[in-house]
Amino acid sequence: MVSRIDRKKMVDTALRLLNEVGLDRLTVRRIATELNVQAPALYWHVRNKQELLDEMATEMMRRMSTPLLAEPESAAPWQEQLAETCRGMRHGLLGYRDGAKVFSGTRMVGHGYAEPYDVFLRRLVGAGFAFPDAVRAWWTAYNFTVGLVIEEQSVHPDPAHPEFRDPAYDDADRTARLGDRYPYAARAGAELFGDIERNFEAGLRIIIAGIEATTEIRPTAG
Repeated sequence: MVSRIDRKKMVDTALRLLNEVGLDRLTVRRIATELNVQAPALYWHVRNKQELLDEMATEMMRRMSTPLLAEPESAAPWQEQLAETCRGMRHGLLGYRDGAKVFSGTRMVGHGYAEPYDVFLRRLVGAGFAFPDAVRAWWTAYNFTVGLVIEEQSVHPDPAHPEFRDPAYDDADRTARLGDRYPYAARAGAELFGDIERNFEAGLRIIIAGIEATTEIRPTAG
């Protein structure tokens, strides 16, 4: 018998519950309870939690890429296009509790991810990148962004209250425990997490400068 719960409703509910309970406490059974059905009704769509996460990550990708696909072809330099795409991804991931953890290590479902990926790589190639270099440039910036958000969300886990800071990340306590013997390690936490926005932008500049320094880019005439 076909489930009366469609895939979209299941995924939308899962993403909403993710913000309420977090990744560790999100289960197929909890989603089924929220939808007022038995868990087997959802197993018509996904066989296990990993497949559920794949579906959730695909929907997150769809939502994050909508602005990119709606934009006309940009005349901005590739450096700014790359930075803006990473900023959009970070903003999108921060909209979900544990969003970066859900997104990393999952497999996109269907072909929905292919269009934004294709559009962005085409823009880099159009800016003068050889195709392999375009792939590597995006892969590096992508991994930096997702990795940073994983760390960021470990400190600020609640997207509804971004000002909330996990008490486990107490810079004063770290300084008191480590300061005498490991003074640089003691100070690093405050530097890393005191202004994450600044550090994200600094990281983007480092990556873009590295791409410029190590990649032969031949702008097309026009």
